[in-house]
Formats: sequence, structure tokens, C-alpha cells
Amino acid sequence: MARQLLGMTLASDLGGERVSGIIVETEAYLGVHDPASHAWRGQRHAGHLGVWGPDRSWYVYRSYGLHWCLNVTAPSDDDGAAVLIRAVHPAAGLPVMRRRRGPVEDRNLANGPGKLTQAFAITVASDGLRAGRRGPLRLLPGREVPPGQIDVTPRIGISRAVEWPLRFLLCRPGD
Repeated sequence: MARQLLGMTLASDLGGERVSGIIVETEAYLGVHDPASHAWRGQRHAGHLGVWGPDRSWYVYRSYGLHWCLNVTAPSDDDGAAVLIRAVHPAAGLPVMRRRRGPVEDRNLANGPGKLTQAFAITVASDGLRAGRRGPLRLLPGREVPPGQIDVTPRIGISRAVEWPLRFLLCRPGD
């Protein structure tokens, strides 16, 4: 699912203004068997219950008490798998994103999980909502991405299972 999200469009009407972007970076978390997952060993903790939500639901949590992170729960056998949307390439609503993000270069508007949620006005209010084509936060079809345009690397920004090759990047988002 982490590969399939690349090239799709994330669209938001949250905060009363429309923004969208092409998903260019994702990171997979494999649930109960993944020591970096919020579902590790089947433990259910307050603040992370959304990872156990229905397949293809938004899972939004606060990272280090600083910023929100947006995930999509993955089809699984109740094992808490999810995909973190790490970055998008802005496509529409750049003035809105600039206002929300402050004085940063356009390439830095949504090139990280916390930056993305700030630019898209995503908060815990979206946690548990369906991640579909309808609603204030939507996943829309995009172009099919050939395997040659996807880089696979170890995950970043975590302390466990860092070496697992579960980070996926779209090499050329504008092509």
C-alpha cells in the first residue's frame, strides 16, 4: 500500500480552504510484528488507537508532542498496519499553504510529516475518518508510477527497525 499511495493526490478542505498535492514519500509500518509500529506486540495505547481503525482510515497522532502525523491504516488481519504519508508535492492552494506554514521556500511547504499536516490543516479531528474520495480530507487517484520511478530506502526519524527498507519515494513527481 505504501507504494500504491505514491502518485495519488491528497486533497484537503480542512480549515475551510482547499489545498492538494501529489504524494511523493511514504513509510510503511507493519503492525504487531514491527518494533517501530504503534501496534508493536498488540499493545493498545491512548493516543494511538486509530492505528487499529478500519482499513483505509486516517490515523492521525501527535509526534513528540510537537506536530501531527498523517497515516492511512492498511488492509490487515487486525494487526495495526499503517502507512505514514511523509511528504507531498504541492499542486493546488499554494497561497493557503504559504500562509499556514509561514516564510518557507515552496519546496519546504509539505516535505515532511509535520510540515504536510500544518500545510493541509490536519489535526486529530481527522483521526478515524474514512480515507476515500469523499470528505474534507481525501485520497484521489493519480497517475500510475512505474517501479523505476520509486526509490526504496530504510525508514528515517525512528529508533527501532530503522534499517528496514520501508520508505518509498517518488523520484520525479512532476513527470
